[in-house]
Amino acid sequence: MADEENVDEATEAAEEAMEAEGAPAPAEDAPAAEGLAEPGSDESEQAADEVESEQAEAPAAAAPPAAPVEIVHPKERRRRLRQRSTSAPGPARTPEERKSERAALRAQNAKARAERRRKVRAKKPAATTAAVVAAPSEPGTQKTRQGIVVSDKAAKTIIVRIDTSRRHRRYQKIVRSSKTLHAHDENNDAHEGDLVRLIETRPLSATKRWRLVEILERAR
Repeated sequence: MADEENVDEATEAAEEAMEAEGAPAPAEDAPAAEGLAEPGSDESEQAADEVESEQAEAPAAAAPPAAPVEIVHPKERRRRLRQRSTSAPGPARTPEERKSERAALRAQNAKARAERRRKVRAKKPAATTAAVVAAPSEPGTQKTRQGIVVSDKAAKTIIVRIDTSRRHRRYQKIVRSSKTLHAHDENNDAHEGDLVRLIETRPLSATKRWRLVEILERAR
């Protein structure tokens, strides 16, 4: 009993000393801090999920947006390249000077092409490069027709009927046909019913393309 009284006195003396110093007395059962959920509870799991979702969304929101792709016209691209070039710009030229330069460039290119073609021709064998001499042109053979004069009323003009006959290719029947030609008769020698020979000539009028050559047989 004496020991217990000594212990109680020592405890009271310690409490009095702490109160004198200003420190709060130790509490035997400290209540749980407000706002902190016990581990394993539903509230703690929901708070952890919200924290993870915020951490996952943070990098995407922090990433800068992609810059739009600029579509540049070829002319604009060449202009920018010219601006970036360090070479000094050429002297200003008039339209006449630019035209003369283009003409000189074309002449130079034409000369180069001619030289290249000459070298190609020189490599070919002589037989292929030999010039082909065309034969002198000769007058074509003029057509001739033979027929009977059916009219000589016009001046210096006769109408001649040309009779033709041929065998049909399929039916092998003799097919006869006739046509009339206007011919030039300079001396009015031929008369109706005469058998005459005509030759092809240049156009002499709107209808005359033939000329009288000779009279083969006179009409009876």
